Amino acid sequence: MIQYILESIAFQLLFLIVYDLFLKKETFFQWNRVYLIGTYVLSLVLPWVKIEALKTKVSETTFSYPEFLWNRNDLEVSGVSGTNDLVSWFTIVLIAGMVIATFIFVFKLYQIKQLKDKGTIQYLNDFTQIVIRNSEIAFSFFKSVFLGDKVLDKDYESIVAHELVHIRQGHSYDLVFFELLRIINWFNPLVYVYQNRISELHEFIADAQVSKTHKKEQYQLLLSQVFQTENISFINPFFKSSLIKKRIVMLQKSKSKRVFQLKYVVLVPLVLGMLCYTSCESEVKTDEVESSSSLKMSSVDEFLLEVGDLDNLSEEEKKAQTNFFNEVDAYKKVGLFTIKDAQGKEIMIKTNSEGIESVNVNKEKEVHPNKNANSEIKYDEGVHVPFSTVDEVPVFPGCEDAADYRACFQDKMFAHITANFKYPTEAQEKGIQGKVNLMFIIDETGNIAGLRMRGPDKILEDEAERIISLLPKMTPGKQDGKVVRVPFSIPITFKLH
Repeated sequence: MIQYILESIAFQLLFLIVYDLFLKKETFFQWNRVYLIGTYVLSLVLPWVKIEALKTKVSETTFSYPEFLWNRNDLEVSGVSGTNDLVSWFTIVLIAGMVIATFIFVFKLYQIKQLKDKGTIQYLNDFTQIVIRNSEIAFSFFKSVFLGDKVLDKDYESIVAHELVHIRQGHSYDLVFFELLRIINWFNPLVYVYQNRISELHEFIADAQVSKTHKKEQYQLLLSQVFQTENISFINPFFKSSLIKKRIVMLQKSKSKRVFQLKYVVLVPLVLGMLCYTSCESEVKTDEVESSSSLKMSSVDEFLLEVGDLDNLSEEEKKAQTNFFNEVDAYKKVGLFTIKDAQGKEIMIKTNSEGIESVNVNKEKEVHPNKNANSEIKYDEGVHVPFSTVDEVPVFPGCEDAADYRACFQDKMFAHITANFKYPTEAQEKGIQGKVNLMFIIDETGNIAGLRMRGPDKILEDEAERIISLLPKMTPGKQDGKVVRVPFSIPITFKLH
């Protein structure tokens, strides 16, 4: 929701910049009217449009972890939605603002009704004239023209001719349209700018029409005393001091040449660019563990363990697998260890003189080697030592004086997730729940990197990512006295009442 709002506002800003720079000073008033209304509607629709032909993939480099590193830690955090979480603060503020904006709109309508009740109503052929005693106001609202009795003695014909243009062209519909948008988008400052632009454009249109027959009188009216008016945003006031100068300038302006209508063509690449943006998809480019099929080894000792089903190991097979992993950890030569089942799923581990060099897993289910194994995995041009086996675990801020850094780290991690957990409203409304498995690295600088997630829905994954992004910088972990990267995995469970 927030992303949609931000995208809409960004598109509106671009459309307004184009209008102010290229179109505002031209006399193509009706074209500009269509532009302002059309681009605002476009800004609301474009964020939802995904055109297949324009889809591009944006590369995003991430890390790929060996399967057996997932869920190696005992820590698991569960978050349960409460009845008070169903409506977020964002929703409360949004609805409260809309309620206030609605009251303001109703109050403005009430002001117009009061004027109508106080005035003398005259039903004429093309409009309804409402004369207000002891007043100098002059404005139109739909098919009604409100005039102060003091205006009747001055330039009645020119003022009425001007207001009739507003009535015939339905300018009140434009202003009420933006007024309703102000209720829904009360937080968006650009909707007020749009309404202001369309309001002044209405005056230019009416002045241009009247000046064809009463140009001299129109000048005299605008240069004379500024009369009283009502401060209502969705009426067409004749006298408005902030617009007088602009209206005089536009009356003096020569008609724009037709060739300048080509300026509207700039809208085409602008909209196409927006469509390309909204159609973009992320392409995850992973630093994959090197596959054993592409390994070049001069002399390789190969070891094979065959099982029935890697996803459903028997007790005997589990013991055999544990012993097999122990052999992997202890082997200090160039070797290739393979666990294979009857369905063709397999785990391939390459070793060298320093221990495990790479792992390739062709299966879905996570496999956990001996937690006491002191293994190092080399990939992505760095050494990664699992949290459960690293000599010196990363130190979470606040654990510097702890007797057990590992236990303190897990306690702090649990407290951090619990304190920052918020069940996404959209997930609650859609009934989405489940476990999000997380894997990230505490790198050599102590920062969080390479976050990967596996969850039932992107909404839950996004919330999990937000929580992890708030983690503080830590003291990096060490193996044999050297700073190393430490992968850490943790599942977060989302449960609905």
